Amino acid sequence: MNRESIKDVISAGKAILGIEFGSTRIKAALVAPDSTPLASGSYEWENTLKDGIWTYDLQDVWKGLQGCYADLVKNVQNTYGVTPSRYASMGFSAMMHGYIVFDKEDTLLTPFRTWRNNITGQACAELSKLFNFAIPQRWSIAHLYQSILENQDHVSRIDYLTTLAGYVHWKLTGERVLGIGDASGMFPINPETGDYDETMLAAFDRLVAHRQYPWKLRNILPRVLPAGTAAGTLSPAGAKLLDPSGVLEAGIPLCPPEGDAGTGMVATNSIRPNTGNVSAGTSVFAMIVLEKNLTKPHEEIDVVMTPDGKPVGMAHSNNGSSDFDAWISLFEQAVKALGIDVPISKLYETFTPLALQGNADAGDLLHISYLSGEHLTGFTEGRPLFVRTPDSTFSLENVIRSLLFSSLCALRVGLDVLTKEEHVRVKEIRGHGGFFKRGTTGQRIMAAATNTPVSLPATAGEGGAWGMALLAAYMVRDRKDQSLADFLDSLIRDSIGEPLQPDPRDVAGFEAYFNRYLQCLGIEREAVKALR
Repeated sequence: MNRESIKDVISAGKAILGIEFGSTRIKAALVAPDSTPLASGSYEWENTLKDGIWTYDLQDVWKGLQGCYADLVKNVQNTYGVTPSRYASMGFSAMMHGYIVFDKEDTLLTPFRTWRNNITGQACAELSKLFNFAIPQRWSIAHLYQSILENQDHVSRIDYLTTLAGYVHWKLTGERVLGIGDASGMFPINPETGDYDETMLAAFDRLVAHRQYPWKLRNILPRVLPAGTAAGTLSPAGAKLLDPSGVLEAGIPLCPPEGDAGTGMVATNSIRPNTGNVSAGTSVFAMIVLEKNLTKPHEEIDVVMTPDGKPVGMAHSNNGSSDFDAWISLFEQAVKALGIDVPISKLYETFTPLALQGNADAGDLLHISYLSGEHLTGFTEGRPLFVRTPDSTFSLENVIRSLLFSSLCALRVGLDVLTKEEHVRVKEIRGHGGFFKRGTTGQRIMAAATNTPVSLPATAGEGGAWGMALLAAYMVRDRKDQSLADFLDSLIRDSIGEPLQPDPRDVAGFEAYFNRYLQCLGIEREAVKALR
């Protein structure tokens, strides 16, 4: 498409908008009806640890959303000389799981508890046994039941429990709904009905019946919607929330809000059985679409859903690139102390590829990059560690390689459950997220960690927002009988790059590093006890 035709698409309100709330960045992707990226916008933000809870202030949600949208509009104006006022459709995505609860007056009852909080161990143990289904600590139902077990006084006043994407969608449309992928990280979904599991809902209600709450669980959860379903329209108040300038029109149709796992599957065209993708950024998780049910529950594995309702085995690590980012920030401080002004993006571009020049096993160095707890290895809190022996090869190349290896070790624990215990096989993994933004380094390190070929979509660094835009496009597709998988094949099959094969040297090096990592988790346990 040339500049004038793109300008016409935007002016006519035919472009499609997707926005995703990531851990450190809110991202917007504007696409043409054929999925061609037209413009983007972003806004930096960060969670905070308040009173032992990882959270985002809801005021920052709106400040960030408005800032992201304003950045998109500015980029459209600068590139095409037009200001968008309407879209063919739009959709919103965010980090899955967590706990956002409101009373009947729509007042927030407790600070937003994000996916990063591993504070629900007792609830998970009891619910997993009750349901015969592994309930991870991040899940909304785990946070709710932990609040009940601790007799938190807000529970009796709950009128609505949702996720971040569900909250944003509700405020923009008035609709209390959620895409099936995001909903499957709140409470287990029955794949036969595409809705919350009725047997488990009833079991939970019986479990808490003696507390005589004025609500039943289903009544406080969002309604579940599959991909392609109409999920409301942008209200006048919602339009003003998104665009305080008043240019944006109300009435734009919205698709079901989804979680970042779902948008990652869509962006990588990984929603057919035996396909898989890895989202790697602040957190890192692998999604393998299952051919059949797992033989038993595994506490390391979430069973969630694709946006069109297929079961997925998900290995989720809370700790991805945060410690790597902290070290790059330290290098930035060192450079500034020398009186040199170098953009931090240049530091990432310069230092990240050095990992490929290090020793295969990172020179006997070890990082444990637990900024927060890590359920895959049994930690409710984290203390980032860097350990070496007198004989370690202490070089910049090995430090970078060690940091990148470390960010994938907990993920590998979960993947081993799927591949070695459940014998799940996947021929290729498709990667997306910030881990893959700088050359082939992330792709090669991921191939080493998984011993699987890794391919990247053309939009690997910005997959979530683009994936959400594709879901919004699917809702307004011309052929209503077309499945999501066929729709994605028709649009983006050719945008996936050739897979990079694992390098045997890298694979052997990661195996050595991974074994060292597992052996040294005892150091992390002692650090958590000692460093308060």
